[in-house]
Amino acid sequence: MLIHDRVKLIIKANNESSSSFADKIGIKRSNLSHVLSGRNKPSLDFLSKIISFYPSVNASWLITGVTRDGDFEEDSRIIAGEVSMSKKEIEQVIVTYTDGTFKTYNP
Repeated sequence: MLIHDRVKLIIKANNESSSSFADKIGIKRSNLSHVLSGRNKPSLDFLSKIISFYPSVNASWLITGVTRDGDFEEDSRIIAGEVSMSKKEIEQVIVTYTDGTFKTYNP
């Protein structure tokens, strides 16, 4: 099932017409029409409005088609920016300027 099919299912499950659905979530009717036809992919703002107005809609399901529930552990080191992507160290930084010159920095 594609994302526009899931949006259609939400509209049908809430006994809405396309126009009343668009009006309720605060988007242009033409925008909804383009999404429902598959012409356009829904924007993040579009999806956010659906999730905000219909809190029973699972955000993961709406976006991916897969329902994900459960708790996700947060690593405080990642939040604090302490985890690096690799063990590599910076050897040299080169800054280039629009006039063709450059400056080299060695930490």
